[in-house]
Amino acid sequence: MTASPSFLGFPDRLAEGRTPRAMIFGAGHGSTYPGKDSSGYVLAADAIRAASQDDAPLVEHWDFDLGGPLFDGKPVCCVDAGNVLTIMHDNDGNRARIEAKTREVLAMPAVPILLGGDDSVVIPFLAGFTDRGPVWILQIDAHIDWRDEVDGERYGYSSPMRRASEMPHIAGIVQVGLRSVGSARLAEIEAARRYGSRFVTAREVHAQGVEAALKHIPEGARVVVTLDCDGLDPSIMPGVAARTPGGLTYTQVIELIVGLGKRGRIAGFDLVEFHPPADIDGLSALTAARLIVNAIGVIVRQGYTRLQSRDHA
Repeated sequence: MTASPSFLGFPDRLAEGRTPRAMIFGAGHGSTYPGKDSSGYVLAADAIRAASQDDAPLVEHWDFDLGGPLFDGKPVCCVDAGNVLTIMHDNDGNRARIEAKTREVLAMPAVPILLGGDDSVVIPFLAGFTDRGPVWILQIDAHIDWRDEVDGERYGYSSPMRRASEMPHIAGIVQVGLRSVGSARLAEIEAARRYGSRFVTAREVHAQGVEAALKHIPEGARVVVTLDCDGLDPSIMPGVAARTPGGLTYTQVIELIVGLGKRGRIAGFDLVEFHPPADIDGLSALTAARLIVNAIGVIVRQGYTRLQSRDHA
């Protein structure tokens, strides 16, 4: 079997004595629901890697999203560690392996970038920051993901922000891009508001700009960005299970990422809910790859690992 190409041709390790700024890894499954087939999500990480290949020879070229080359004129400082072993319906095992990998990356120290997978992989990803708090969450999503349980499963894709709200190291949650209807009922809305979650609808972002969301993040905060692909408009991100008109644009999402890098520090980044079987002409994979490039560019420019190394010395 031919190995999948790495994201942008990144190595799986750097030369002896060099610590990466960021490490990419994939995870196809988290906690799946009984009787539901989530196999399509296993294809997501490698589809994003494949979509990045056209840009691989151009890493040193000027990037107008970033205002310079990806690594700001410095040597490659990001690695791709491949995929964590996950097995459909091995919920406890999947969560344990994703959390362990996240902790491993943070211990380097480097910024973990997770390519999901459905939204359930976010729960163990966030759990991996237990000893690295406090951290805020900036969630980009059409839905609030605040269900306490679905079909007896408390760690599925409808529950990541509910579970995050129970983690002591999570300082606050800002939820951006909300629109239309989903699994949330009045009880979930009230629970999120009692916790203190800040809701920022897609209409608010369209009308007021990304500052409508960024103003809720404290200056200097360390933030984990969790990007559900259905937070974007399906005209540019059709490869999702729940297409919902009126989502954020590509430009709005990268403005959120860049603005966050100026206001605080990106401590981690995940991109989830890309469902390749629903994609059209590879558009979603390409958009996802470009969003990851923007996240890496911001992380490199914020010099995060040096700050983290000092904070945890």
